[in-house]
Amino acid sequence: MRLRLTLEYDGTGFRGWAAQPGLRTVEGVLQEALGSVFDAWSELRVAGRTDTGVHALAQVASVEIEGGAPVERAAAALNARLPDDVAVSAAEPAAPDFDARYLARARSYRYRIYRRAERSSFETRRSWWYPHPLAEEQLAESADLLLGEHDFRAFTPTETQHKVFTRTVESAVWHRREHALELELTADSFLRHMVRTLVGTMLELPPQELERLLEGRERSEAGTTAPPWGLYLVSVRY
Repeated sequence: MRLRLTLEYDGTGFRGWAAQPGLRTVEGVLQEALGSVFDAWSELRVAGRTDTGVHALAQVASVEIEGGAPVERAAAALNARLPDDVAVSAAEPAAPDFDARYLARARSYRYRIYRRAERSSFETRRSWWYPHPLAEEQLAESADLLLGEHDFRAFTPTETQHKVFTRTVESAVWHRREHALELELTADSFLRHMVRTLVGTMLELPPQELERLLEGRERSEAGTTAPPWGLYLVSVRY
């Protein structure tokens, strides 16, 4: 049987999603839990391979399983074996050809900037504390420029496995929420570090410079890559 898993996790204690020898990763602890709950499992796929320190509110994974806990108890059984910083919020039967990565049509991310003058102990690994002046109208203008199809090679590391740098952005909006300023961004897919580098660039460069970068300029011309702890994978659409 194939399962669709919806997961949430605090990325602080993980070296990203992808399993790596000797390192604590989200995929690694999920593999251990799957091995404890089911007689066999294979073909584990994920919608978005999050980096070190990045969080997820509704990550989606697909996996082929045999035996073990029935579907209606799969989430509870997995959660009993997962560490406290990862949870399966839903486990559902999926079509035999469901692939969480390749069938995803859009992914939504949120980047959270904490704006209070004094730092917060609760926000330390949940947002980027940035108490400096910001031109919010310019940020909104920059977000509007992201809409549509663009070449985002300026917003991903120069050393990359990506061959195609064009992505289509459906929505990009900055929201003021109490002490936080949050960018909500939805696109067909994302390059590595794309959201974080867009955030850093929007904070450092005016909209006209950002517009020029969307023509496929070099990474060295864009701004700083924002820290990972402000980034959340919010949802995946199929």
